[in-house]
Amino acid sequence: MEQMPYQRFARVYDLFMADTPYGSWACYIKSAWARHGVNPGLVLDLGCGTGSLSALLREMGCDMIGVDASEEMLSEAYGKTEGILLLKQDMRELDLYGTVASIVCFCDSLNYLTDDGDLLKVFKLCHNYLDPGGLFVFDVNTYKKYNEVLANNDFCGVEDEACYLWENSFDPETRLNEYRITFFEKASKGLYERFEENHIQRAYLDEEILSALKESGFELLETADGETMNEATELSDRKIYATRCLKG
Repeated sequence: MEQMPYQRFARVYDLFMADTPYGSWACYIKSAWARHGVNPGLVLDLGCGTGSLSALLREMGCDMIGVDASEEMLSEAYGKTEGILLLKQDMRELDLYGTVASIVCFCDSLNYLTDDGDLLKVFKLCHNYLDPGGLFVFDVNTYKKYNEVLANNDFCGVEDEACYLWENSFDPETRLNEYRITFFEKASKGLYERFEENHIQRAYLDEEILSALKESGFELLETADGETMNEATELSDRKIYATRCLKG
């Protein structure tokens, strides 16, 4: 299912994502590397968006590559990702010059893979571009979050420079969630400019993810709650998976 999210939205993305726990995610990733004996070396941030997580990992001493399909999001990233190689690529067509020690993919980027087979395809590409024993650490929004939190609810946010209305529509059978987001961005003379974007995400079940990981050659090491960083439970709205690349 083709979609073109994160165009005009990119300009106000950081404004409305200010509460995203990038710092907690970066610390969790670093601790997972330590627990499982991985020297991070060169790290790929897949679906890097505006580069917030990439920048934090860079500050922690990692050599970073950021990949995102949205040119507009990458444009926003340039200002805070000095020394980081940024590549415009669809993760389903990932193409690197060599392997990396770790791949991270956060902020529900994988939920944007909506077609059958997409998840497995991306996992296989990640396996291909990881060093033997390298770690692939990623998160997903859980089925519970789509079905109970987002569901068919509406949300809004207001800041000085922009405001938004976010409408959700979740189909439990297809497990597809459509976001219809209307933004009002401050222009000039006290006026606001309106624009809209539609986003579609898919809720993946745990068994789907584990099956795709196994088929792709990954070993599951641990899971964590994407908000508390404690062990994930059936109540987690965001779930982190730490996996190891096995190559025979």
